[in-house]
Amino acid sequence: MAYAYRRLTPEELQRILLEREARGFPLHAPPHLFRDEGTYLITAANYHHKPIMYSAERRTDFEARLLQKLIEINAKLYAWVILPNHYHSLAQVDKLEALSQVIKQLHGETSREWNLADGLVGKRRVWYRFTDRKIRNEDHFFRALNYVHFNPVKHGYVESVYDWPWSSVHNYLDERGREWLREQWKMYKPERMGQGWDD
Repeated sequence: MAYAYRRLTPEELQRILLEREARGFPLHAPPHLFRDEGTYLITAANYHHKPIMYSAERRTDFEARLLQKLIEINAKLYAWVILPNHYHSLAQVDKLEALSQVIKQLHGETSREWNLADGLVGKRRVWYRFTDRKIRNEDHFFRALNYVHFNPVKHGYVESVYDWPWSSVHNYLDERGREWLREQWKMYKPERMGQGWDD
């Protein structure tokens, strides 16, 4: 679904913009409909899904900084994964606004640093706006948890979730064990993510 706008005609784009305006949504940003206390699946991608977090060092640094930012706002972090071109996190917060602020801050800091390091200051946009999905119930929570952990396999980076180091799956492996992870996977398969189960 990401960047599907490239396949739209100018007329279709205009109709979508008018509809968003009529509903009071920002014209070019995903609406954040829920802003209260709760658990949210957060997704953010590098602009045009370019692999700006291409190096292991960059992913390791970004992971540490993301976790630190979430600790600073007293978020309860359930899951995360950092990939070369996007990341997901599953966190409980008192207010989405606090989470939104730390994500914007982190994106601003890393944009400047990475563009300086890559010699692309003023030439490259690093992040696209993040999206959030409020978790509704236990089934939704565990499907989202499994979706986050399965992401490196889904995108072809590894054959096993345990082979991707930038993921909370290792915390669950240490604390709950492989059998617990297998049981959650069997009970809450994330195969239909984006096909209606999380609408």
